[in-house]
Amino acid sequence: MSQSTYLIVGSSHAALSALEAIRIQDTDGSVTLVTQEETLPYSPTILPYMISGQVNPERIFLRDGDDLDRARVTFRKGARLVAVDPANHSVSMDSGETLNYEKMLLATGAEPTLPPIPGMKDACCHVLRTLGDALQLQTAAQKAKSAIILGAGLIGMHAAENLAKAGVQITIVEALPRVLPGYFDEQAAGLVQQVFTEHGIRILTGSTVTNVTASKGACTVSLESGGELSGDLLLVATGVKPRMDYLAGSGIDAGDGIVVDDTMRTSSGDIWAAGDVAEARSFFGGKKRVNATLPSAVEQGRIAGMDMADDPAASPFAGGLPANTYTFFENRSFSLGMGVVADSEEGVEVDLIFQPTSMQYQKLVFEGDRLVGVSGINTDLDPGIMWQLIRRKVELGKMKRRLAALPLETGRILMSSMWR
Repeated sequence: MSQSTYLIVGSSHAALSALEAIRIQDTDGSVTLVTQEETLPYSPTILPYMISGQVNPERIFLRDGDDLDRARVTFRKGARLVAVDPANHSVSMDSGETLNYEKMLLATGAEPTLPPIPGMKDACCHVLRTLGDALQLQTAAQKAKSAIILGAGLIGMHAAENLAKAGVQITIVEALPRVLPGYFDEQAAGLVQQVFTEHGIRILTGSTVTNVTASKGACTVSLESGGELSGDLLLVATGVKPRMDYLAGSGIDAGDGIVVDDTMRTSSGDIWAAGDVAEARSFFGGKKRVNATLPSAVEQGRIAGMDMADDPAASPFAGGLPANTYTFFENRSFSLGMGVVADSEEGVEVDLIFQPTSMQYQKLVFEGDRLVGVSGINTDLDPGIMWQLIRRKVELGKMKRRLAALPLETGRILMSSMWR
């Protein structure tokens, strides 16, 4: 039986951010970092780039063994959490081992979900969430001439681009009317789709899959429209869900994710949760939701670690603010906050610059004099500055119009004044 002052379950961004925060305040308390992966800590965001060979698998790790040794961490890999016993401050692992803790962070992330389509489970489909998934997909891509991707979110679009760069003919099937529906409105999504089409990638939006069959190493997808698609491999990128099956019988409150307060504490006193598994307060409106973005994972992990270590400088979570950057075929894009809202929505004002011939798109969303949403493709807007303007609820006043006209210059002026 192992005993730790701090037990961190998970090893990606939220977990490592918490580890750093703990060690700043507490240099002596014992820390055990547990992961179900068989590898050193890495970022899932880099996985699509492995498919085309752009990234060497040996260069994806966030920490190496020396880093963990310097942090005085006991690192346990290949260990899956299966049960939590808050009353006894202990957890059970799939090996049968019991680990005890004084304080614990659950940063177990999310796992792919398969849609309930007949034949899906028997089709040997691929998903892309772990390093093992990426390596399997890379191997399959080396033998494949064609691939079908279900889902046109960030994972599906990233994978499509990198499979295409590996020489695979791609067809994307998306049930909703546009690609990247959670990040861009119809006009911006149309620009993204145009670029993919120009690179030979076929995209079918508004298409529902009714059946999947597999035979002789190939997959056939039947569409509600009556058509069929065939490919050498099938990648399912239709969504993920927080991994929290281990909570059964624990009494810890959970909804769409593990419910936490603004210090990332769960309903069980000495247990915190952060990252893609946490259901925390939203920046807009305060309703709790899972905000599965890298910036939120880092911020939540830092807050959890500081609170676990009783750091007096700890401040409450300001709320999950949607934030994503996305580069596709050398084009830069990002979406922050309420960047998807329509200009017809009550209570908001939209300033839009749309130049499709030059592949430029810029959208600023305001509530009164405050910036609440931004999205851009090949724009001079600085995502970091825009994020700060939204997060700090800056009253723009006379700078509001100037921000739209001269975004880079005005953003820097505003940032300079904020940091004085």
